[in-house]
Amino acid sequence: MTNTDAPDASPVHTQLRVLLRTATSKDAAMTTAVLKHAGIESLACPSLRDLLQEIPHGAGALLVSEEMLSGTGAAELADAVSAQPPWSDLPVLILARQGADSRAIGVAMDGMANVTVLERPMRVASLVSAVRSALRARRRQYELRRILDDLGEADKRKTEFLATLAHELRNPLAPLSTALAILKRKAPTPEAALPYYELMGRQVEHMVRLVNDLMEVSRITRGKIELQLAELTLAQVIRDAVELSRPLMEARKHTLALNMPDASLAVEGDSVRLTQVFANLLNNAAKYTPEGGTVEVFLEQGDHGDAVVRVKDSGTGIPSAMLDAIFDMFVQVSDTARAAQGGLGIGLTLVKSLVELHGGSVDARSAGIGHGSEFVVSLPLLGRGVKAGTRPGVDAEAAAARQRILVVDDNRDAAESLAALLDLLGAQTAIAFGGMEALRAAEDFGPTLGILDIGMPGMDGCELARRLRAHPRHRHMGLIALTGWGQPGDRARIAQAGFDHHLLKPVNEDALSAALRDLGQRRRS
Repeated sequence: MTNTDAPDASPVHTQLRVLLRTATSKDAAMTTAVLKHAGIESLACPSLRDLLQEIPHGAGALLVSEEMLSGTGAAELADAVSAQPPWSDLPVLILARQGADSRAIGVAMDGMANVTVLERPMRVASLVSAVRSALRARRRQYELRRILDDLGEADKRKTEFLATLAHELRNPLAPLSTALAILKRKAPTPEAALPYYELMGRQVEHMVRLVNDLMEVSRITRGKIELQLAELTLAQVIRDAVELSRPLMEARKHTLALNMPDASLAVEGDSVRLTQVFANLLNNAAKYTPEGGTVEVFLEQGDHGDAVVRVKDSGTGIPSAMLDAIFDMFVQVSDTARAAQGGLGIGLTLVKSLVELHGGSVDARSAGIGHGSEFVVSLPLLGRGVKAGTRPGVDAEAAAARQRILVVDDNRDAAESLAALLDLLGAQTAIAFGGMEALRAAEDFGPTLGILDIGMPGMDGCELARRLRAHPRHRHMGLIALTGWGQPGDRARIAQAGFDHHLLKPVNEDALSAALRDLGQRRRS
């Protein structure tokens, strides 16, 4: 007999019911009444075969009299119980006659692991206690099954995610490799090489976005992120997000409509993070909307003192069963994933986390596949409007000019390419590939600034910084930490080592220029 034991497919109350088959109908009626009085649901079965057929519909425990195990009964019961899924250890209570152990009970105990023999006659309290103990064990089994199911689903999602990640990383690597091969073989003029450099730059930026998304979702989901709060007009945040998403919209020939009748709606938030939220939603809309579709953004005041932003598209839509799970880590809608033009499928996880950090909420709506989607973001509204500020630009060449910069990184390509960039910006540079080599180079070169990789073997960047700060000649030089780690704990450790700035790999030219300008101003003051 094959037994699936799938109580989740049945009403919840059947999962913990006691299936019983007693020696007589009178015993069945009395036992059922006793269990009911104790708040335990039970079902008296007319035969052992009927009891076995009820197990797949849900069972918390079996209560069987010894007489029902005669003949092939014990073997049939053992076969049914052994056919349970791996997580299941269905409790079996046998009401035995007083006296010596019977052969039937011996067969049952040999064929099943979770058997309790109760000798008749017995007190009602003893019967109820034994049944309750069996049901407690059964509840733990159901909890174990739920945990196993969750782990299996999480493992499946992670496997799919890693496959997606590998695919997305190969996409930019292919044109990068091809462009490098062309440049090596052709040795083109600077003008002829420019398109290849631009191609390589775009692909590097794409890979940086992928890595940044991974780092972001890790930091946010572990609560390792701090918001830089200020008063913001949402209309300006949305316009900034539109500018980030515009290339994708234009490539897909979408029609974008902005509906923002009240442009003064203001919130307290992190401008960069909220721009990231709406850019992700707009990118999602563009990716999952067929060419020539429409994307609409609505900004309005809600009914509960909040600002509401709705991003609506005419795209592939979301199945109703996925609406609640769409924001979970590693979740993608399998039927529509192929329509997306790249990405790791973690953008909505970032959106939800960032919105909730701002005290807001986000919901997904869709009438189903083929009927488009709508994402609704609600944020606490300030009582007054503010004007968006502007960010000053940075003159990279001016920031680097007249600087003597020591670049230290155990990765030779990274060190040499960064030094070459700084040379182009007007700086004088020296390179070292380790801590001890950097100390010797500092003595010969006399740097005004050091850009130090943190994760070097032997003497790491923090130890090198401490030694430079302790040296009378170098204690006042500027120090910039360069690392792939950006957690608050890493930043604190780097600051304690004496660094003036902390930059993440790969180096963003604007961030580097801002740090150089700040250190230059300090030297002149």
